[in-house]
Amino acid sequence: MIGPRPGLRILIATRPVDGRRGINGLTALIAEVLQANPYSGDIFVFRSKRADRVRFLVYDGSGMVLTSKWLEEGRFTWPPIRDGAMPLTPAQFEVLVAGLDWTKVSAKPFKRPLRVA
Repeated sequence: MIGPRPGLRILIATRPVDGRRGINGLTALIAEVLQANPYSGDIFVFRSKRADRVRFLVYDGSGMVLTSKWLEEGRFTWPPIRDGAMPLTPAQFEVLVAGLDWTKVSAKPFKRPLRVA
């Protein structure tokens, strides 16, 4: 596989979430608060009240996967706190997971060749 599957969505819940929430609590939050389908295969990103922790929840086709990461030094860059969720590109997601400032990453326009040789 060269890249993420077509149509993959990555969404950050912009409000901080209690880090004690488990898979069931986060799944309910996705369905009720974000009005999204937790079983869609999309990646849902949750920030903690402390800016140095992040959690990811995704349904992989056979079950839910919950991953956590905390930084030993520094903080993650987060969007402003609002209701709802904010989309990320796969490149922005990779930069976020690395603990870098994902807001500096912008998507390049997709160009198609004018003709086939």
